[in-house]
Amino acid sequence: MLKSYTDLTSRIRGCGRRSLSVGAAHDRDLLESVAQASEIAGFHPILFGDAKKIEVILKDIGYTGDCNIVDEKDDLTSLAASVKCVHDGDASVLMKGQVNTSDFMRAVLDKTNGLRSGSLLSHLAAFEVGGFDRLLFVTDGGINIAPNLSEKKEILINTLGALRCLGYDNPKVAVLTANEQVNPKAPATVDAAEIVNMWREGAFGSDCVVEGPMALDVALSSEAAAHKGIESRIAGATDLFLVSNIEVGNVLGKSMANIAHAKMAGVVLGATAPIVLSSRAENAASKLNSIILACGCVA
Repeated sequence: MLKSYTDLTSRIRGCGRRSLSVGAAHDRDLLESVAQASEIAGFHPILFGDAKKIEVILKDIGYTGDCNIVDEKDDLTSLAASVKCVHDGDASVLMKGQVNTSDFMRAVLDKTNGLRSGSLLSHLAAFEVGGFDRLLFVTDGGINIAPNLSEKKEILINTLGALRCLGYDNPKVAVLTANEQVNPKAPATVDAAEIVNMWREGAFGSDCVVEGPMALDVALSSEAAAHKGIESRIAGATDLFLVSNIEVGNVLGKSMANIAHAKMAGVVLGATAPIVLSSRAENAASKLNSIILACGCVA
């Protein structure tokens, strides 16, 4: 179990060499996060973009580590080259640089040099929240708007694979709903019960615990479970919250970040390599956490 991003960083250092490919990398905040992550976690950046701008920024921020810079001034061409670098196995993680998300995803899904794996793409967020003894993971609050039961299964498979890469040998999963009663008028509760049935039948492996439908208070508190008369193996110890739709995941994540002042990171799963899909408006600290998380999700 990871208690903090400090724990995660320590784990990355012990997992061997990682390499990060970034297209359109000539941006100060982005390069600050890449440089910091490289220095503290020991991975190798491969930077595609305007070489002169990249070199000036790296010198200005005092980065003296090892990196490769590939000169390509056209943003879309540099983006395509960064994706191909991962496709060809020369880098283990892809990061979005100074390009539009639509252009980025088009390159990721390119049939020739993209990172298609045949799996559904999904988003995993990790939060370090004051007062909790562990990182809290949420999926999917970033990509899939209203996943059906089959898609929720794929999202959970993606995420459990990432958590195993992060060192979790028995992740505890709560399938979140408004309450614990299965009600046909609340489809999320029906899906939750079906996902738990899938788990019992071995769909997600034997090295995890999946419970639901489950309200957030029970997932976070064994006292709440006892008060409601609910027997649970994960109440108060939940690692992963599988949400019913993007609104639930988005609100839950932003509540932790903006009300509880949690440190946050996100990674896209389901491609042939983890993807850092951070906003161009995010600060360097947020991008740093996402890079470290993505590097930890490398199989």
